[in-house]
Amino acid sequence: MNNTHKSVRLCDCNGTVEIDIKRLSEALDGADPAVFQLAHQLCGRDAAAFAASLGGEDAIVGCTQEAALLRTLADDAGAGAGLAFINLRDIGGRSPRGSDATPAMAARLAIARLAEPAPVPAVSYDSGGQLLIIGPAGAALGWAAEAQRQYGEDIAVNVLITARDGSELPLRRDWPVVSGRDVTVSGWLGAFDVSWSRANAIDLDSCVRCNACIDACPEGAIGYDYQIDPDRCTGHRACVKACADVGAIDFAAIGARQSQRYDLVLDLNDPPLLRMPHPPQGYAAPGRDPLDQSLALQRLAGLVGEFEKPKFFTYRKSVCAHSRNSRQGCNRCIDTCSTAAIRADGDGVFVEPHLCMGCGACATVCPTGAMRYAYPSASDVAVRMKAGLQAWRAAGGQAPRVLFHSGEQGEDLLALTGRRRGLPADVLPVAVHDVASVGLELMLAALCYGAAQCVILSHDDQPDAYREATAGQIALGRTVLEALGYPGAALVAIIADEPAALTHALGSVAAPVFSCPPASFALPVEKRGALEFCIDHLARHAAQKAEAIALPAGAPFGAVNIRKDACTLCMSCVGACPASALMDGGERPALRFLERNCVQCGLCVNTCPENALSLEPRLLIGDAVRRERVLNEAEPFHCISCGTPFGTKQMIDAMTGRLSAHSMFAGGDALRRLQMCADCRVIDLMKAKGGETTVFDT
Repeated sequence: MNNTHKSVRLCDCNGTVEIDIKRLSEALDGADPAVFQLAHQLCGRDAAAFAASLGGEDAIVGCTQEAALLRTLADDAGAGAGLAFINLRDIGGRSPRGSDATPAMAARLAIARLAEPAPVPAVSYDSGGQLLIIGPAGAALGWAAEAQRQYGEDIAVNVLITARDGSELPLRRDWPVVSGRDVTVSGWLGAFDVSWSRANAIDLDSCVRCNACIDACPEGAIGYDYQIDPDRCTGHRACVKACADVGAIDFAAIGARQSQRYDLVLDLNDPPLLRMPHPPQGYAAPGRDPLDQSLALQRLAGLVGEFEKPKFFTYRKSVCAHSRNSRQGCNRCIDTCSTAAIRADGDGVFVEPHLCMGCGACATVCPTGAMRYAYPSASDVAVRMKAGLQAWRAAGGQAPRVLFHSGEQGEDLLALTGRRRGLPADVLPVAVHDVASVGLELMLAALCYGAAQCVILSHDDQPDAYREATAGQIALGRTVLEALGYPGAALVAIIADEPAALTHALGSVAAPVFSCPPASFALPVEKRGALEFCIDHLARHAAQKAEAIALPAGAPFGAVNIRKDACTLCMSCVGACPASALMDGGERPALRFLERNCVQCGLCVNTCPENALSLEPRLLIGDAVRRERVLNEAEPFHCISCGTPFGTKQMIDAMTGRLSAHSMFAGGDALRRLQMCADCRVIDLMKAKGGETTVFDT
């Protein structure tokens, strides 16, 4: 996976960044120092030498500020295809004065030398440019005219007026106009389904604007917006008679539902029709500010054509704990999703990939691993993090703080902070698409691989549900760490949108002393297995040993307790368990339990007809969690006719006891048949009815 053949082009930026080539080469698996070329002004006096030195080979360039210039120079030299740019100056190189920045630079270079993760499937969009502008008449008509003026035939304008404000319709019918109320919008870029109720008797699409209705109305209830004011109309219907030949006026049609599909939606209503933290692509709700409305129209105009995005998730319904047999279980992914992309679908859930924005919060809160984040996966992130931490130590650095941040937004904030020398030298940034995807398995993996602290950086615009999901993961992780004698402060979350705020936040959560030898394992793809690897490693080296750790309600680990006197071993719980934590006894009437599989979803508790089960959130440490144990077993009941075991004595006794008073079982024979196996019950019933029974000897 290492792209060790890539050369590295570095720049000390006019002597402002101290770069130690020898230490860097030693840190990167003993790379040949000749792989590194150090310039003084890569974008200036050394630019020509840079282009000439490439020779068509792949290279990592430690500068993003002048990436456009350097790529142009490389393209002119026929060597631009294999270039990768990283910000080594601002993120790593410009630490506070007097700090040793070499470990941070070595770590970032080690991560940059790794190949990109395997590509994931793509989700396609096809937008033909059918734009619907929804809102009050004046704003909607005004922006419709502007859209047509600016974009001409590239955008097909449509208008849905939701409120009258005295604005007249245009003199020319350049685009369709309708009026409606109770508007609903669903869908995504290229496939928005919009539905509305007809709000007025005059159908603007049919109206020829001849003004006959205006002249005929004695109350003046019809204006040049060609809509009828219901407060002034007295119902004499002179307008209907005047419009008879055109037929555009129909009072009976008010309230009728209409629907249409569009590619793009500009929603000028306040509040907007879709109220979610992350509305679908192709939908814009800029509010009342004209500048915001103009920018929104500009963005939508750029969404015409065919587009692709990654499919951010994978889903395995077989282990989903959403529900079983109409019994409710886990709703965490549905409750957390900020785009309304996830909905119930029978015993599982359905994720609409066109609506998914790739936050990954659903995978973070999923207790079973049925929902898995794929862009990139936790195991791919762990590979990069592990490589960076190894290079950090090899360059002589002590245990750093791993800082997870969201893509470009976090990268820009870190660079601005580094420019001001406000990014501490002990911080190793690790980029993910969205920090909501960072679950407990990645947080603990950072500590297992040698970090002293795992910091999650989010921003003020992050939805509350994401922040709560991260806080829940941190709280759970801290409980486990503290029970093992590690500092809970090793897991923290901070919020910052400005460099000064980030510097202050990092300064207020200084790394604690975290003593644990770095692990060598690769993080498994499966979430539960990844957590098990991390917890086993931490427990093995813990100063404080624990056999079981009590966890808060809702934690995805724990035991199932049973009241044996109530359990009839009907095995309803076994059929309901999505994680195979509960199992039958095979040839004997018994209920077995494997705690490592239990996700505390509660489906077994909700399914049990005897209310015999309860949950106990806890984390069992060591081999005990991997050993099956028998929760309940019972004496088998043998058929009173043939002697074949077919149930448990407790279950048959309970059934006969309950049904003995029922009228259908008043006779002794009916009650006695309950104590027979299925075959003998049929034979006995046939005899009672005088029938003949033929037994075939095989």
